[in-house]
Amino acid sequence: MSKKISWLLVLGVFVLLVPVSFLYVLNNGNPYTKYIISRYVPAHLKEKGYNKNDFKENNYGEFKYLINKDFYQGEYMVIFKDEPNLTYYYGVTKKGKEVKQFCEKDILLKDGVTDLLEGKTKHSEEQCISSLKNRSR
Repeated sequence: MSKKISWLLVLGVFVLLVPVSFLYVLNNGNPYTKYIISRYVPAHLKEKGYNKNDFKENNYGEFKYLINKDFYQGEYMVIFKDEPNLTYYYGVTKKGKEVKQFCEKDILLKDGVTDLLEGKTKHSEEQCISSLKNRSR
């Protein structure tokens, strides 16, 4: 009898844990990805000579569409104080955990519309990677 109750408890916990975990990841993103990106990108920016006073905003976020499959799905978004209308995105590669700046940047136009910009800007790195290529799964 005790063995039967143990199996029922294990099954009950499993049945509750799977949907709760799924809903958590769906609403908050993968915690491992968030940890990796929030750890490596700020260190990369510090290595490039930036400090927190240079940023208007910087934080982790999740793309709502598939990105380059060589990168973790999350992104690190940075808005610099001296370019408040441009949003830069950084990602971390799955192999080697290298931080790369994505070529695509969001620019806030005067009419309040956000557009995609891929050209060279003040805080562009020498080499960038397209987040929109290599997306097939």
